[in-house]
Amino acid sequence: SALAQITLTGLCFVLFCFPKGRVVGILQKNWRDYVVTFPSKEEVQSQGKNAQKILVTPWDHRVPKIRISTQQAEALQDFRVVVRIDSWESTSVYPNGHFVRVLGRIGDLEGEIATILVENSILVVPFSEAQMCEMPVNTPGNPWKVSPEEERERKDLRETHLVFSIDPKGCEDVDDALSVRTLANGSLELGVHIADVTHFVPPNSYIDIEARTRATTYYLADRRYDMLPSVLSADLCSLLGGVDRYAVSVIWELDKTSYEIKKVWYGRTIIRSAYKLFYEAAQELLDGNFHAVDDIPEFRGLDEKSRQAKLEELVWAIGKLTDIARHIRAKRDHCGALELEGVEILVQLDEKKNIHDLIPKQPLEVHETVAECMILANHWVAKKIWESFPHQALLRQHPPPHQEFFSELRECAKAKGFFIDTRSNKTLADSLDNANDPNDPIVNRLLRSMATQAMSNALYFSTGSCAEEEFHHYGLALDKYTHFTSPIRRYSDIVVHRLLMAAISKDKKMEIKDNLFSNKDLEELCRHINNRNRAAQHSQKQSTELFQCMYFKDKDPENEERCISDGVIYSIRTNGVLVFIPRFGIKGAAYLRNKDGLVISCGSDSHSEWKPGSLQRYQNKITSTTTGGESVTFHLFDHVTVRISVQASRCHSDTIRLEIISNKPYMRPDTELLHQSSLLLKSDLVKEVTRSVEEAQLAQEVKVNVIQEDYQKYCQTKGSSLYTLLEEIRDLALLDVSNSYEM
Repeated sequence: SALAQITLTGLCFVLFCFPKGRVVGILQKNWRDYVVTFPSKEEVQSQGKNAQKILVTPWDHRVPKIRISTQQAEALQDFRVVVRIDSWESTSVYPNGHFVRVLGRIGDLEGEIATILVENSILVVPFSEAQMCEMPVNTPGNPWKVSPEEERERKDLRETHLVFSIDPKGCEDVDDALSVRTLANGSLELGVHIADVTHFVPPNSYIDIEARTRATTYYLADRRYDMLPSVLSADLCSLLGGVDRYAVSVIWELDKTSYEIKKVWYGRTIIRSAYKLFYEAAQELLDGNFHAVDDIPEFRGLDEKSRQAKLEELVWAIGKLTDIARHIRAKRDHCGALELEGVEILVQLDEKKNIHDLIPKQPLEVHETVAECMILANHWVAKKIWESFPHQALLRQHPPPHQEFFSELRECAKAKGFFIDTRSNKTLADSLDNANDPNDPIVNRLLRSMATQAMSNALYFSTGSCAEEEFHHYGLALDKYTHFTSPIRRYSDIVVHRLLMAAISKDKKMEIKDNLFSNKDLEELCRHINNRNRAAQHSQKQSTELFQCMYFKDKDPENEERCISDGVIYSIRTNGVLVFIPRFGIKGAAYLRNKDGLVISCGSDSHSEWKPGSLQRYQNKITSTTTGGESVTFHLFDHVTVRISVQASRCHSDTIRLEIISNKPYMRPDTELLHQSSLLLKSDLVKEVTRSVEEAQLAQEVKVNVIQEDYQKYCQTKGSSLYTLLEEIRDLALLDVSNSYEM
């Protein structure tokens, strides 16, 4: 791929300029379970009638075939199977392995989901009896309630604060809630209240060790696998409406007009959330549409006077929170915060789990309101734990991207007459803000998507392992940042909660109850969490791709209306183009030359057919010319009509196949495309979806000459060591990390 060529060239540059080493021994083989497919009956017979050794094909394209000893090849040919590698002789092309277990039939949903989990080394077994014995009880016959000891030690906000949560529909693990009120002195008070998970999860308990191993909740397109048992994640640690809950709160006093922070308080609290709102209802109230009250359970059964009073109170709170969030965002924007672009797909299933539709999530301002409040809390907690424990605090860094990765973004913007300055996050943010085509809002979204792909991954780290100037979060434009606001679904946040409680105890000259991780142990834990986060991101992306393929697989691409859609060209390749389908959040390759060597031709009616001819690629366009002299040119950001189908694979995952059937838009850009562009998600968790295998194949044909670039170009991204740089190159070369950007 183009990325691989860049990294290999960069690697050659590094190896020529620095001392070299050699491997003297292997301490541990990094082998894992592999999902494979046995050969078909015909292929088995071709290997020999009495063959005891069978070559099986791994689901992962990067892994070579594995030699298995079995007499069950014919019986297993329709199944996804797990194998384990035993040895790899130096004289053999193929490693040797053995059968472990069957996952399911090829093409069945549960078998394909199990494949994704195994391939990402995600083990999701039920919580053990020993772990469940540590859990608190909350049943109708024995309801959980706040203990008198906790009432004495915690700040009680149940009667003094209007606390409410805003989450997606159907959300069960509500780990954050908000409050805002006017103080007696005229100042405003903003509160972020986070579920107090550490109260129920003591360090080194059975459940703590299990949560540490899982490291995160794994969210797939149609399900999730929790880090903590449901009695915590969906009940006692979930900040549900109308019930008492323990929380850890960050509360700021703000100037009533400028919203500048006067002081901050951290501590354990007791809250009772008044409303469990979902995003759409909160946005309706923010927009002044009070019919949304009918969808809010807490308003049902109230008399008109009480209903009106509570409505006014809630609308004021949502409006004030939004004003504060706008101010916080403006300050970060001034420092260079990036508004990047991604697509998050909602899979709509019917009662029988059949796929009804694929819907890109709609952007709402309340998404930004909640996100900014959470970012503010994470930032202030990061500062607090670092000040108290400068050498063993868990923070989150986002290093500046390698400048060479912005080359495609700059060239694409140039094709539209825009200049993208990538020297800093501030210049990049300003350039992206100015790169607007008034006739086509998709252009700016695609440029922001390309900027997302150029980003490095944000990573957890221990503050004792690097210098303070390396703590900076490039995307958020903050000097210190951590994750504090989601302890139900992230183990990193549990660690941060314990650090914050220790910092508060330290301020009060009290004994620190929890044994904190040393810098060395914390750095090792961060490596584990970073690894599990990558697995979670990859599995979510792969499950989305699976559902996209399942959605289109049972549709006739020739006759089904939904298989025809508008697409936007966002990259030019030697024998094709890369196309984005806004309606379904799909990105993929569309070839302009087919396997028979014919090239695409568009007649007077703009519909395409295959004819003998040639392709001529330019920087921002590609021209297809037939031997008869007919010619058609595709430019960057052209809208084309695309047919969507599925390219089935027996051994690997199915992939989406895109075919340009007309060089004209499917629908007028000023109507349908404006609707489509409004469906794209803006959020602090940017999840790009679906880069197909064909895209990688096309990218291989791009030739990038980096080695002749000025040496200064390589000095723009600072790393802690040569080893770190080589690790980055290895990750970029071997992993599809383009979709794993996360704040």
